[in-house]
Amino acid sequence: MTDRAPETSRGIHPAWWVAAVAFLALMAAAGFRAAPGALMVPLHDEFGWSTSVMSLAVSINLLLYGLTAPFAAALMDRFGIREVVVCALALVALGAGGSVFMTASWQLLVFWGVLIGLGTGSMALVLAATISNRWFVARRGLVMGMLTAGSATGQLVFLPPVAAIAETAGWRPASLLVAVAALAVIPLVWLVMRDYPSDRGVVPYGADAASFVAPPRPTGHAGRRALEGLAFAARRPAFWALAGAFAICGATTNGLIGIHFIPSAHDHGMSTVVAAGLLAVVGVFDIVGTVASGWLTDRFDPRLLLVAYYLFRGVGLLLLPVLLSDVVHPSMVLFVVIYGLDWVATVPPTSALCREIFGERGTIVFGWVFASHQVGAAIAALAAGIVRDTLGTYTYAWWGGAALCVIAALLSIAVRRPERPVGSKIDAR
Repeated sequence: MTDRAPETSRGIHPAWWVAAVAFLALMAAAGFRAAPGALMVPLHDEFGWSTSVMSLAVSINLLLYGLTAPFAAALMDRFGIREVVVCALALVALGAGGSVFMTASWQLLVFWGVLIGLGTGSMALVLAATISNRWFVARRGLVMGMLTAGSATGQLVFLPPVAAIAETAGWRPASLLVAVAALAVIPLVWLVMRDYPSDRGVVPYGADAASFVAPPRPTGHAGRRALEGLAFAARRPAFWALAGAFAICGATTNGLIGIHFIPSAHDHGMSTVVAAGLLAVVGVFDIVGTVASGWLTDRFDPRLLLVAYYLFRGVGLLLLPVLLSDVVHPSMVLFVVIYGLDWVATVPPTSALCREIFGERGTIVFGWVFASHQVGAAIAALAAGIVRDTLGTYTYAWWGGAALCVIAALLSIAVRRPERPVGSKIDAR
């Protein structure tokens, strides 16, 4: 059913300004998540670090990125969105800027892995879910899609210049570019972002001012609330189906393509800059695909959308080994377009199912589902690096990802949608 748009409006609703700044914050955080793929070759050339070692650093990053997310959602409830996002951007800047002083591989684990993992995880997609759920009644799916696309835009904006700077001036100036971008967003976050519409004297976008009753604000210890949310969700099969499918989503996007596409293309003779440009095109079409997925989620069964997304992705991974070469063929462009449209189109329907099934706890539950996404990404990032070092090719990693996509499609269709959210008297959709 389509969400009802507001009947009247005067100017731009504050919700859209909050969403715009959240978009910029997510875009800035995504800058370094896109960077490792472009920096692995220069780091190997300078320090001789193996693909497995660098993949381990990225795996730590992805793992913390996911495991921090549910606690970040609870921290936003407890201390405020603005405060958490400012601290997160500062951590990203510290990790990216501090990495220029690295001389040993263990420092890579600290800067790339721990600091940036904690920083990006403190925002992640739970920020998108929190903004869309608190500030919007109408257009929730669309807003979730737009904010999710912020990560793709970060990839689009940062990856080509990062790759070009790394190839011409070195990897250190490329890392500093990301640090500066993260710091630049902090003033906007502090000035514009607020926790609830009532803080701006309005009701959520799409709500009827005469009848809207704000839900009670969460209280209690943030960590305890996050763990209680996990215990609550873990008793229900739908959680495990969503978490399993989303783990495969992470494995086949951030873990495989996001980290290893550029090194794999380099193995086939393609330059790093050209491969980074192709990955940036994935980001362009990801924006289109994710926003469209949000629009579709407002209108169709989210489970059917997930099945279609995972199956299309599996076909792409199955064909990728025969598409890679030293030059860009039309078939590779087609792969990039299709994979881009599908990249994180899974987020709006997954978030919607969490909201439908788990009601007022849906945001924290989505944080745990997202944690599984990053666990899958971390495992895939490390596994693909080991496959490359052991077998001398990424082919079996791509084929393994294709098989996992079939499993994700089966898990998605198995999710049962209740008539009312669990533990809620009012349907939160």
